Amino acid sequence: MPAEAQAVSGARLVATVCSAQILVQIGAYFWPALLPQMIERWQLSNSDAGWITSAFYGAYMVAVPVLVTLTDRVDAKRVYLFGVGCSVLAHLSFGLAADGFWTALLLRALAGVGWAGTYMTGLKLLADQVDAKMMSRAVTGHAASIGISGAFSYVVGDFLADQFGWRTAFAVGGGTAAAAWLAVALMVPGRSAPPRPSGQALFDFRPVLRNRSAMAYALAYCAHTLEMNALRGWGVAFLAWIAAQAGGTAVALSPTVVITMLGLIGTTASVAGNEMSIRFGRLRLIVAAMLLSICLGSVLGVLGALSYSVAVFLVIAYGLVIWLDSSSLTAGTAGTADPSRRGATLAIHSMLGYGGGFVGPIALGWTLDLAGGMSVHAWWLGFLVIAAVMSVALMIFVVMHPRSLAGEAS
Repeated sequence: MPAEAQAVSGARLVATVCSAQILVQIGAYFWPALLPQMIERWQLSNSDAGWITSAFYGAYMVAVPVLVTLTDRVDAKRVYLFGVGCSVLAHLSFGLAADGFWTALLLRALAGVGWAGTYMTGLKLLADQVDAKMMSRAVTGHAASIGISGAFSYVVGDFLADQFGWRTAFAVGGGTAAAAWLAVALMVPGRSAPPRPSGQALFDFRPVLRNRSAMAYALAYCAHTLEMNALRGWGVAFLAWIAAQAGGTAVALSPTVVITMLGLIGTTASVAGNEMSIRFGRLRLIVAAMLLSICLGSVLGVLGALSYSVAVFLVIAYGLVIWLDSSSLTAGTAGTADPSRRGATLAIHSMLGYGGGFVGPIALGWTLDLAGGMSVHAWWLGFLVIAAVMSVALMIFVVMHPRSLAGEAS
């Protein structure tokens, strides 16, 4: 095939997969976007709401090491279609049948399994089929499509629920995921099964766990995702509570719009942060980002209560520094991994990350309940607990002192 034809084919493949990721991800955060009304509708405790939010990440954590590692033996397209199919079933069933804590918990867990078979496997699908020249653009486009779609998930879910009801909103999320399944099934070519390396067990993760540098980045990513998902899972509820304390007066930016803006700003910050890591030093950037997030998390609950405008400013600033080292941590894990075990290393990295993502929303919800429900004191304690976890993670990261990547500032 001529080089130009290959480039067109590669560009079309990247566009197809990135478009599919947008369609799958658009329904991912309908639940946290609608959290305040669902707590009231189903009479949930804050702990109950935290468990439902975290079920998505917990299921991802369990499924991702199996599904992503499996792509070393099975065509990534097949694993990807399985994951998207789980997402379709989870969103449609939520819209049709969810009626309280247990059904919501189980269906959000199924959505987490779906995302485990979609997120990293989508990237692996691209890596298997595009050339090295196209690969850097493919990775960037893949990350951007997921970040942008995840950000808009909040405002889209809020709009659909307001206009047509929450059940219709989730059904639409299932419909867009079904469109993604069809696009990949029809437009992405399949591949034969990858050859099996001799003497290398598929699910032997011990060499990965012995890689000190890769594990340092992965453990920091675990705490990073705990903090990110605590804010992403409870951000709408926090801002809605602040607005209610001001008498429910109309605000220029609704809580869902603010969290959407946060996702867009965070995606940009993540890309910029990785470029800063290359220029100024990866370890410096990560330590600085963690220190800033600890400082902001420690005061968010108290200072945010001063006014809705202050809360919006602090939430966006907090999110910006949380996202700042996201790509830097993932690139650190990938760049210091044994090349022959990079897939397994990324599976462990993703599992630890979403393990943190599972704990974060639950920890904040539990703290709110233990402190007697939503109040200035309770929100302060909730975000302070997250900041304390980050402080421990920072100390571990500094002690483990992982390697920088080749060509970076030391």
